[in-house]
Amino acid sequence: MLRSFMLRPFQFSSLLIFAGAFVGTLVSALFACAQSQIPAADAIPTLTFTLDFPGSQPEHYSIRILSTGAAHYRSNGRLSDESSADSASATIDNFDFDFTLAPETRQKIFDLAAKAGYFKKDVASRHKGMAFTGEKKLTYKDGQRSGESTYNYTTIPAVEELTSLLQNIEATLEFGHRLQYDHHYQKLALDEELKHMEEIAHDNELADVRAIQPILEQIVADPSIINMTRARAQRLLEGSGAH
Repeated sequence: MLRSFMLRPFQFSSLLIFAGAFVGTLVSALFACAQSQIPAADAIPTLTFTLDFPGSQPEHYSIRILSTGAAHYRSNGRLSDESSADSASATIDNFDFDFTLAPETRQKIFDLAAKAGYFKKDVASRHKGMAFTGEKKLTYKDGQRSGESTYNYTTIPAVEELTSLLQNIEATLEFGHRLQYDHHYQKLALDEELKHMEEIAHDNELADVRAIQPILEQIVADPSIINMTRARAQRLLEGSGAH
């Protein structure tokens, strides 16, 4: 005769405890595996460029760029050229701006960093008599390497090209800064600023105009701004390849 199989209460309870422990271990293992696939923040290749130049506008700025293309810009200086740097009433203007670099620009930046050896060695030129153009610092960091170098002037081709590119990006972002200010406080100044921006862009002294696409789009979409000014902003957008 077949005997019916029945778990006693303590056996059933033990089975539940075992099953719970097994499921908990499995979930923990899956979570750990998923976590291992997510790179730590400090493992993402990151390049930072800073410039300090007292008396210039801005006097200090930094550009932090991740290999994903995400970037952040911060600058500070006097609100206008007319403000005295030594004046107690001088207003310090801070500008923080998150943006995304075009893939080709981002790729070029990190390729140049690689060619420069990730700034592990001093990139500064020791040639005497060079004019001071601001204290510059390039920093690179990822999960395996890091490097940092400070310089006024360099003769290393990759660093020269990278510095020029980053300064052109800064010029673009500062145009965005001024356009944003003018759009809020003095719309009549927008046309002259945009005209100047077109001239600089024509001379290839700007880089990645798409970085300030949202600011230009706001100007284009504002019916309170004269058509000629909006047309300038539209041309800059089209010239940058923004859609």
